[in-house]
Amino acid sequence: MAGTASPQSLSDAERRIVAAWAADCAEHVLPLFAAEAPEDDRAADAIARARAYARGELDAAGEIRRRFVAGRAAASARTPAGVAAARAAAQAAGVAHMGAHALGAAAYAAKAVELAHPESPGVRGREVAWQLDRLSPDAADALRRLPLLGEDTAGPLGPGLLASGVLGAVIREIQEHLGRP
Repeated sequence: MAGTASPQSLSDAERRIVAAWAADCAEHVLPLFAAEAPEDDRAADAIARARAYARGELDAAGEIRRRFVAGRAAASARTPAGVAAARAAAQAAGVAHMGAHALGAAAYAAKAVELAHPESPGVRGREVAWQLDRLSPDAADALRRLPLLGEDTAGPLGPGLLASGVLGAVIREIQEHLGRP
């Protein structure tokens, strides 16, 4: 990577690896958004683009320009769970720009499930377990290269939105599970 690149970026090859996992996480909760906004295909399209990027069919530059489209889909949702599901898709699309967004996709997906099932204790933990079960060894290795949440301020894992509340708790749980190399 070039001299000033954020440690949250990862290489293009690593971003492609974690994009597939981020897409899995977002797709798992996509029905929560789709049930509320069946006519809005932006979240589903973002997941499809994340998968295409992971397969090498799309380039990072094109995806960087389009990364905010899915985030705007959150306005079509009627519930906090639907909003979180749309944001999971937006984070998956953002992986082409910065690898750390993969953790954002997982965190928003877990938050969506928890918001959709407030009467089910442990549902968030089960969602995180589901996510970790789908994490390939190569994706886990790439995610281990990311700084710990709050350790680097130049990106999504800095002191902003992903570092607080449920999102921060999920990312910390995933990073703890991954350990350091």
